[in-house]
Amino acid sequence: MAAQPVEIDPESEGAGRGPVKSAERTVRILQALAQPPYVLSVAQLQERTGYPRSSLHALLRTLVDLDWIEPPAASGSGAGGYGIGSQALLTGTAYLDRDPALPLALATVEAVRDETRCTTHIARLEGGNVVYLATREAADAHRGHSRVGRFLPAYATSLGKALLAERTAAELDDLLPGDDLPQLTPDTVADRAALDAELAEVRARGWALERGQNLPGTVCVGTRVEYRIPATDAISCSLPADIATDEEVERVAEILTRHAGRLARELRAAGIR
Repeated sequence: MAAQPVEIDPESEGAGRGPVKSAERTVRILQALAQPPYVLSVAQLQERTGYPRSSLHALLRTLVDLDWIEPPAASGSGAGGYGIGSQALLTGTAYLDRDPALPLALATVEAVRDETRCTTHIARLEGGNVVYLATREAADAHRGHSRVGRFLPAYATSLGKALLAERTAAELDDLLPGDDLPQLTPDTVADRAALDAELAEVRARGWALERGQNLPGTVCVGTRVEYRIPATDAISCSLPADIATDEEVERVAEILTRHAGRLARELRAAGIR
C-alpha cells in the first residue's frame, strides 16, 4: 500500500525554530492597542504593524469574536477604531493576582502614601522598562498619574533609576536602547554618559531622584525593594515640583527607604523571592 501523504499544518511547520507568524501578529496588534491613543482604525493598525490588510482583517475578526478587542461600534471612538477588550483585562489582572509579593507590597504602598501624603507607586523592571503594578493617589492629587500596567523607559523614572543602579555596565548595555536615549520631555536624561552619572549618585545616596523626566512639573523619589538579587521591584513617590524642596525630598526619601527595607525583610521572611 502506498504511503499516504502527510498533511503539514503551516502554523506548526518549523515549530521550535522561531515564532509562529499568526501568534506573533496577534500579540503585536494587542501591543499596538495598549499604547496611546488606545483606539486605532484598520489603516492605523496597518501602518503600525505593516501587516497585509487581508491578514489584518482576519486577525481582527478573530480577536473581536474572542473578546480580546472591541470593534469600532463598541470602542467608544467616534473615529471608528478598535480598542482593547475585556478578555485582555482579565488576563492582565491574572499577572497581579498570582504575584505573592503584591499583597504585602500594596500595604506598604498605602503606608508610604499615608505618611508622605504623596501619590505612591510600585513598579517592576521588565527589560529596559518599568511596568507599574499599583498606584495609590494622594488625597489632594489633582492630576492623573501613572496607572497599573503602564510601561515607561526605566532611565526616565526614579523607579527605573533605582533598579538600573544595581546593574553592571554589561547589563545596562543589554537593557538600554543605546548611547542616545529617546527623550520623553526636555528634561529626560539624553545620553548614556549623563545616565551613568545619575546612577552613580543613586548608588552613593541610596535612592533615586528625577525631576520632570517623564512628566513635566512632577518630581519623583524612588528606592528599590531588595528581596531579590538583583532587585526587580521599586517604590516611588510623586511630588508637585513647586513643593519639592530639598528638605521635602529628603523627608520623603527617608520614609521610602525605611518602608522599602521593612517590606524586603517581610518578603524574605515569608520565603518570597
